[in-house]
Amino acid sequence: MNLMFSKAWIFKFFINLWPPIFFYRIKLIKMSDDFREAKAVMKLSTWNRNGVGTIFGGSLFAMTDPFYMLMLMARLRDRYIIWDKSADIDFIKPGKGKVSAEFIITDELLADIEKHTENGDKYLPQVVTYIKDEADDVVAKVNRTLYIRRKKRFR
Repeated sequence: MNLMFSKAWIFKFFINLWPPIFFYRIKLIKMSDDFREAKAVMKLSTWNRNGVGTIFGGSLFAMTDPFYMLMLMARLRDRYIIWDKSADIDFIKPGKGKVSAEFIITDELLADIEKHTENGDKYLPQVVTYIKDEADDVVAKVNRTLYIRRKKRFR
């Protein structure tokens, strides 16, 4: 895992080969060197098409699944336990063609994590991701709750 988090291009390389990403035709096209900004895209294909010819909702959901958790793991390293606790998706319109999602870790989020976990407490921040089509229209909104807690040796 440390190798994967050592450089953004290595992270990008490995995540794009990971079967849940690769076989849904999801591609991480951007990862900032500081692991704070990322962008993933997915094109409609035979592998992610539903019965009515649009992108399968599970594929849209999978598109957002690992990124916040892994980006925070890369930023915070081995001091924290970080998991996805829960998530929900609101489908707004059918995904056709190519869709994209951006993930941004703000200074505010990092400060909140530090503040809420300094005494060893768990912190459950919520992050929102909008999946957009090529016309920049929102296709789906994903609300994700993360579980973040300092590891015992860092409390």
